[in-house]
Amino acid sequence: MKLKPLLLLVACMAAANVGTAATRDEQTRACKHDAIKFCAIHIPNKEKIEACMKEHYDKLSPKCQAMFDPPGSDSQSSG
Repeated sequence: MKLKPLLLLVACMAAANVGTAATRDEQTRACKHDAIKFCAIHIPNKEKIEACMKEHYDKLSPKCQAMFDPPGSDSQSSG
């Protein structure tokens, strides 16, 4: 079973674009089911999974959405 590599990948993917100061364990718990449901075809490509999760943002569970900046948000600007 490829669950362990998937969990590691989801944790890395979530850490790359978090909207909160969540830990990797929290990110993994929040997003692993959504990653499997919407983006399993892209495993193990981290960049494609991240893009896929962003594409499906509106379908992600609320807990997983909280791990990402909302689409259209400008988290890079300072005001």
